[in-house]
Amino acid sequence: MSVTVKPAEFLLVLFDPARIVAIVEDVARRLDLPDDVMITFDVDEGSPLARTALTSIDPPVIAVEGGALEEPRRPRYLSEEAVAVTAARLLARVADRRDPHFGPAPAEASLTLPQADAWDAYALGRAERLGIEVRQPRWRYRFRMRHGFTDTADRAFDRLWAAEGLAWADIEAASVEALAAREGAGAA
Repeated sequence: MSVTVKPAEFLLVLFDPARIVAIVEDVARRLDLPDDVMITFDVDEGSPLARTALTSIDPPVIAVEGGALEEPRRPRYLSEEAVAVTAARLLARVADRRDPHFGPAPAEASLTLPQADAWDAYALGRAERLGIEVRQPRWRYRFRMRHGFTDTADRAFDRLWAAEGLAWADIEAASVEALAAREGAGAA
């Protein structure tokens, strides 16, 4: 397995590229990605924003704005937890897309925000069971923001978080179900 961090040396933030490589390699191994996978972790250190994206599947390229990897109370310092969670979320999508059982999913750029958050719930529930520290309440709140603050949305989140071996159709169905309950609650 090969992980490349760009840039090779950080000038604006106090990030250690070798530490990022070690964390991403560990996450990739836990997700059982093949040994021959070549992952690029491309950090825009000049951006204090927190956007992340999987910009390529084969080979995997994760694009990250620097703010997504910072310690919340220590700007410019690396949060190892943020690196692990970002890698787990996005590399799980790579693993899912390589699994024939998973079936076809929309291209990354075509995912709606609710679809992406549903997939994140599924990915991060698995990551937590693999021993990666994930703050589940944060991801539940994010899911609720997209799917509504309803009992149906909470049940959909819980199913996704606890699931193993889902197909894309299962993730999409959970998202659609939660969205429908939100629409129904808004009409009342």
